[in-house]
Amino acid sequence: MKSIKTFVAVIALATSFGSFAAQSVSATDTTLSGAEAKIAAQAQQAGASSYQITEAYNGNQVHMTAELTK
Repeated sequence: MKSIKTFVAVIALATSFGSFAAQSVSATDTTLSGAEAKIAAQAQQAGASSYQITEAYNGNQVHMTAELTK
């Protein structure tokens, strides 16, 4: 039981510290490459060291969301 509580505490701390390091951004364009280029520009402007695309939706336009990591 103690190991489960320790595991839960470690996960909670890791999640809270991870939220300080990441910032969410989104972009809309007519193509996937156009939306990704906008995400990359936002990442560069924010001074992020990297970004990870977490969502991409293609309807009439492409909507993309990414997490920036500093």
